[in-house]
Amino acid sequence: MANLQLIHTIGEDVTARWNGAELFRYVYRPRTPAGESPRPYLHPVRTLAGELVTLFRPHDHTWHHGLSMTCANLSGENFWGGATYVRDRGYVQLDNNGRTEHLAWDDLQGDGAQARLAERLQWVAHDGEVWLAEQRCIQVSELNPAAGYWVLAWESRLTNRTSHTLAFGSPTTAGRPLAGYGGLVWRGPRSFTGGSILLAGGAEGPEVMGRRAPWMAYVGTHDGSGAQTTLIFADDPGNVRYPTWWFVRNDPALASFAFSFDTLLPVEPGAELILRHRIVIADGAWDRQRIEDSMRLRRTESSE
Repeated sequence: MANLQLIHTIGEDVTARWNGAELFRYVYRPRTPAGESPRPYLHPVRTLAGELVTLFRPHDHTWHHGLSMTCANLSGENFWGGATYVRDRGYVQLDNNGRTEHLAWDDLQGDGAQARLAERLQWVAHDGEVWLAEQRCIQVSELNPAAGYWVLAWESRLTNRTSHTLAFGSPTTAGRPLAGYGGLVWRGPRSFTGGSILLAGGAEGPEVMGRRAPWMAYVGTHDGSGAQTTLIFADDPGNVRYPTWWFVRNDPALASFAFSFDTLLPVEPGAELILRHRIVIADGAWDRQRIEDSMRLRRTESSE
């Protein structure tokens, strides 16, 4: 019988273990440099067969941290890490790298079949002012060993704690074409370079960059085993601007739910922005038909 447990290293991280093997680690007190916009992240993340599907601090983009919630341009503040794209100047290292801080846990539970991590956080600008309060919930919402996959559900409730409007943007809203990254971002392992990208509606390949769709899938191959893995990123119909824009590349393997890809999203003082996403992490290369059948089944279940 499947056994899913959470192990809490107080003040550092929470690890989910399935039948004794590490499924993911959530580092909620990161030790990353200030210039990388420190924030909690998931790494490593693995398939049920134990294959690694995330990359942490690659030497060429050290601010890429596994799976994490980010924003490259929030009213001029950088919660993504590294340099900031400035209109007519290009990328410039500014004194504007914010950070996301864990405050407290509201819930930590693993009941053998599911797991739930609920916490409170704050987004802090480089000068120390709190800009956003966040309630975050990360869940293993489904675990299916027979079919070889599990599902990670992510919810962020972001509230503007300032006295002024905050605008979620991206390098594209600042003038760089097709660079609308931000939101929940995944960085895949280097062996996933050149992987297959599939988009709802029939489109595929890197050309889907900047298109809108309810889901996007990435199929990559692992070094060593030569095995393949499929990740399906699914937007929630209740999200703002659903279906989301997708920022996705296969060199390097990188994808994000880019809700402010090329259009600023303002959040008024005291207002709340709710973002819900699901990621199916599956052993094997799923074809379009299987992915579509899986997404159709989930839509049916959610409407019941």
